Amino acid sequence: MDVFSLYIAEIGQVIFAFIIGAIIGIEREFRSKPAGFRTMILICVGSCLYTIPAKESSDVSPDRIASNIVTGIGFIGAGVIFKEGISVNGLTTPALIWITAALGMAIGYHNYPLAIVVSGIVVIVLSIPEPVQRFIERFHKVKDYRIRTVDTDQRFPRKLSPFLKTMPSISG
Repeated sequence: MDVFSLYIAEIGQVIFAFIIGAIIGIEREFRSKPAGFRTMILICVGSCLYTIPAKESSDVSPDRIASNIVTGIGFIGAGVIFKEGISVNGLTTPALIWITAALGMAIGYHNYPLAIVVSGIVVIVLSIPEPVQRFIERFHKVKDYRIRTVDTDQRFPRKLSPFLKTMPSISG
C-alpha cells in the first residue's frame, strides 16, 4: 500500500490550508502590508499541521494544542504591532495573523464550511471597507494647532507655561 494513500485526507487538509492562506496573503501583498503572501500561507499551514495530530492522538488533548497555537500566534502578532509615540498602528496585521491561524485550525479539524465562510468574510473585511474608511476620515481629521505669540516683555510665556503643562501633547 502506498504511504501517501494513508495520508491523503491530511495532505488534502494541508493543501486546502495553503490555498486559504494564499488567498489572504495575496490581498495583503497587493496592498504592500506586512505579513503578506508567504507569512499567511505558513501560519495557516502551520496551525493546520499542529491541529491534525492533536485530533488523531488520544495522548494529546486537542484543546491544549489549540491554546498553545493561540499563544504562539499571539507572540507573532505582538511582533508586528508598531508603536509610535502615544498611538498604536498596525493592528489589522496581528488580527489577520490570529484569524489565519484559526482558519488553519478549522481546516485541521475538517471544518471546511466554517473555514470557507470565514475566509470570505476576512477578504470582504479587508477589501470593501477601504472606501468606507476614506469616507469616515473625511469627517474625522486630526488637526494640528500651533500657537504663535509676540510678547515684547517676555511675561506671556511664564503666564502660559502652567496652562501648557496640563495640555496633552498632540501631533498630527
